[in-house]
Amino acid sequence: MAAAAPAAAAASSEAPEATATAETEAGDEDSREVRVLQSLRGKICEAKNLLPYLGPNKMRDCFCTINLDQEEVYRTQVVEKSLSPFFSEEFYFEIPRTFQYLSFYVYDKNVLQRDLRIGKVAIKKEDLCNHSGKETWFSLQPVDSNSEVQGKVHLELKLNELITENGTVCQQLVVHIIACHGLPLINGQSCDPYATVSVVGPSRNDQKKTKVKKKTSNPQFNEIFYFEVTRSSSYTRKSQFQVEEEDIEKLEIRIDLWNNGNLVQDIFLGEIKVPVNVLRNDSSHQAWYLLQPRDNGNKSSKTDDLGSLRLNICYTEDYVLPSEYYGPLKTLLLKSPDVQPISASAAYILGEICRDKNDAVLPLVRLLLHHDKLVPFATAVAELDLKDTQDANTIFRGNSLATRCLDEMMKIVGGHYLKVTLKPILDEICESSKSCEIDPIKLKEGDNVENNKENLRYYVDKLFSTIVKSSMSCPTVMCDTFYSLRQMATQRFPNDPHVQYSAVSSFVFLRFFAVAVVSPHTFHLRPHHPDPQTIRTLTLISKTIQTLGSWGSLSKSKSSFKETFMCEFFKMFQEEGYIIAVKKFLDEISSTETKESSGTSEPVHLKEGEMYKRAQGRTRIGKKNFKKRWFCLTSRELTYHKQPGKDAIYTIPVKNILAVEKLEESSFNKKNMFQVIHMEKPLYVQANNCVEANEWIDVLCRVSRCNQNRLSLYHPSAYLNGNWLCCLETSESALGCKPCTAGVPADIQIDIDEDRETERIYSLFTLSLLKLQKMEEACGTIAVYQGPQKEPDDYSNFVIEDSVTTFKTIQQIKSIIEKLDEPHEKYRKKRSSSAKYGSEENPIVGKTS
Repeated sequence: MAAAAPAAAAASSEAPEATATAETEAGDEDSREVRVLQSLRGKICEAKNLLPYLGPNKMRDCFCTINLDQEEVYRTQVVEKSLSPFFSEEFYFEIPRTFQYLSFYVYDKNVLQRDLRIGKVAIKKEDLCNHSGKETWFSLQPVDSNSEVQGKVHLELKLNELITENGTVCQQLVVHIIACHGLPLINGQSCDPYATVSVVGPSRNDQKKTKVKKKTSNPQFNEIFYFEVTRSSSYTRKSQFQVEEEDIEKLEIRIDLWNNGNLVQDIFLGEIKVPVNVLRNDSSHQAWYLLQPRDNGNKSSKTDDLGSLRLNICYTEDYVLPSEYYGPLKTLLLKSPDVQPISASAAYILGEICRDKNDAVLPLVRLLLHHDKLVPFATAVAELDLKDTQDANTIFRGNSLATRCLDEMMKIVGGHYLKVTLKPILDEICESSKSCEIDPIKLKEGDNVENNKENLRYYVDKLFSTIVKSSMSCPTVMCDTFYSLRQMATQRFPNDPHVQYSAVSSFVFLRFFAVAVVSPHTFHLRPHHPDPQTIRTLTLISKTIQTLGSWGSLSKSKSSFKETFMCEFFKMFQEEGYIIAVKKFLDEISSTETKESSGTSEPVHLKEGEMYKRAQGRTRIGKKNFKKRWFCLTSRELTYHKQPGKDAIYTIPVKNILAVEKLEESSFNKKNMFQVIHMEKPLYVQANNCVEANEWIDVLCRVSRCNQNRLSLYHPSAYLNGNWLCCLETSESALGCKPCTAGVPADIQIDIDEDRETERIYSLFTLSLLKLQKMEEACGTIAVYQGPQKEPDDYSNFVIEDSVTTFKTIQQIKSIIEKLDEPHEKYRKKRSSSAKYGSEENPIVGKTS
């Protein structure tokens, strides 16, 4: 991954090197950086028809993981006792490195032994676009150690002529195995790889072996092996030429990579096969090859049907150009809130033509938020929703562009609000073992339903009380939006005195607090998925809270529960005090007064999780080692603890952080390492996977980016045995040898990469050009015929209030997209010509059996 140039790094306030691959495109007089950014979002929906146990208890406790090649980057909660587990978990993350396969593994949880892999879905990176944005059932494939491969091999072949002692000419094959890159972790640690090099033919199999390289996923072998590939003519009746042709045609070089098991069996890591006839026209051949599964690694004999997994996957790869290219498109999009009618704006048109509105909502909300344009845009599109709402009781209950925009806005700006409001109580619920089950059918033996009701009521009351007293912590942008919604709802339904409250509660209770309560892990309120009993408790609390918010705002003494036991439980809350508290809270968060968060004087909780850190001192045997610790980052300090909730062992004030950078794997032979450089010695940390490492580097860079005395240079390797491994300087205080990747930003607005979001919008317009064309034709038809022609697949699918204004906007969009196409096409051609097949960036997909 290329390092950003110092000037470019200093000017950028956006994603650090961990989230982007920088490509340089040279112009006539300058060089411009193109950032290649990958992201993945989607949903693990459910599995079905999983292979049952053979014994009487056929059910399984299942969970699912997402892997980049063989590196796990996400894990779902465990679904107990089911052969058709319903996961329903959404995911989103930036992909910080190259990969070959995106894989989903279904596991059977085992408390005493290793979890059992039931089956997998493995999708090649280049095939991800075929499944983008749609739910698909995938058949689970067997998991075989011989098919679980990743990485690539750098190989050089030569064919030399030798003259033997009796004067005949013989050919010698020279195999130079240079290096490997990206080998998998074995049991979470870098492997001890070695390679076997074989020349295989119809009647020969000569094999040689490299030395073992210790604790590395990127071994540098640099070993040369010699093989005789033809025999002298005295050994055959055929001519020397015929023998050469036969041998060259039938021989192949085979490289097998293994992990040295020492006392246990060696583990197969992958293989490549290269026919010797690649040297037919050249005396030498050098290339990178992707490792492949072993013979028949993917060809298992007939097996039982392992079941299926339903997934929704959206993989994006954006080529982000320099900022000046995006000026016209950004300007057009940011004018959207002022366009009359709003349906004729570029932002609204994007939502109309995208197959999945979420694709449009994610970049639109971020871009508009960055420029303080979201509230007027959301207000305008919400007003359009209200025109079609006939019943005040269903206000903002749909899944429209307006409601999705507000959902995304609340996720972005409401994170801290949720933490200061919900997290302490959610921690108490998750860490206690109080039973709250009130469904008679689900009660366990020995449970007392009355005690459980009291437990549940205690939690509901505590959570409800905290929420209705939290108005001063509600972010200003949310308050401004709620004020607008309230005013519009009152105008739309002037005879309904309660609609002003239900318009706000439909968002803040139903779509914000209730969702966060039932899924705290998704909102970073809890580091791990709660256990099934706790999930059940949270579900019951969430149902009650959202009904309290809705019931209180509507002032109706009835609930919407279908379950009799919930109706009975809710009677405990049917008091005037709850209605008054809800209305007071909704009044406060939808007032015109500017709110200042009460949390500003308190540190903002940003991230926490378990990682490994290198010991600051020495152990008794004199070696520095790595220990598992619980890390917490707030806006004021980075701390680590022996366990969550325990006192901090070590604290670094955020103001003392000088740089946050990746650490080269060669320092400690460990992957996913980064360093926090501060006033004292650097803190070396190992994250659990590349995505987690990327997220920690990103958030630490952002929180410390305006610190005084930030470094411009750093050491990419550690200081060990009296010198820096990178530049071999002996002084521990020596100036760094590499430019830092994240400099001080020009401005400090919401941390949003507006160029990346604009590039995503450009990509969406490009993918939807056919629909844009249809919309353009529809505007022309309306203008001519003065009315909609309700025909299938016609413009009746679009909202077109003003055909003339909409037509003009579409013309502007098309013109801007055409101009942006030129630098993109130029870059694609340059990239395809520079990434030669067989290079490290574009390795050869070798021969498979």
